[in-house]
Amino acid sequence: MSTPLLARHLRFDFPGRPLLQDISLDLRPGRVTALLGPNGSGKSTLLRLLLGLLEPKAGEVCLNGRNIRTMRRPEVAALIAFVPQQTASAFAYTALEIVLMARESRRSFLAGRRAGDRQIAMAALAQLGATGLADRTFSLLSGGERQLVLLARALAQESPILILDEPATGLDYGNQIRMLDLITELARSLNKAILQTTHAPEHALASADDILLLKEGRILQRGSPHEVLTSEMLAALYDLPVEKFERHQRNASILSEHECFPGLGS
Repeated sequence: MSTPLLARHLRFDFPGRPLLQDISLDLRPGRVTALLGPNGSGKSTLLRLLLGLLEPKAGEVCLNGRNIRTMRRPEVAALIAFVPQQTASAFAYTALEIVLMARESRRSFLAGRRAGDRQIAMAALAQLGATGLADRTFSLLSGGERQLVLLARALAQESPILILDEPATGLDYGNQIRMLDLITELARSLNKAILQTTHAPEHALASADDILLLKEGRILQRGSPHEVLTSEMLAALYDLPVEKFERHQRNASILSEHECFPGLGS
């Protein structure tokens, strides 16, 4: 199986302290990888390295065998699409205009739009059942609707790699479930190599084929959900005395010494 994104022995330092140390990972077509860790563990910094927005102190990120530091931004955009956490626009763009921005990211600033761009953007919205949002003002949409539009923008980029930063954060229960289901479906139906970050074990369980646990800038454990999501690993990851991690099909709950923390569907 090909590996469109490969990161090897990444290290990144902030003045006075290391933020990431010896991080290696690969993303594969048709599979969802979840990067799971508490706030402050280095997830956002790692995403910036994978997107080529930061330069590592050591190690490299390769896209289809090429070091990302040698590639121009349109070349990177042709291979990686990024969905940020919930965002708002200060301008009165429509949802369709937001999605169309993905087409511009793949070429130089002066190239302009092409005849087929609108059709591609509308097809991306249609794939998510969101064509009804096309003419609505993005900033006036609900959180779940905005996240769908941002995901459609990533699809319109037509890149084989999709990176999502905590895609279910801030969504209500129903939209969390729908977003996680969409992520799994996109990996399967479009053969996308997908990486999503999360701080919630139940989100990783609901959508991921592979999980990496990140703590204090290091990979604590990696493997399948069954191998990684154990009470022992979660206790080490969150510094929480976990008595039991209970799976309920794709949902889960964490039982500590003092409380039960329900997950999705509990």
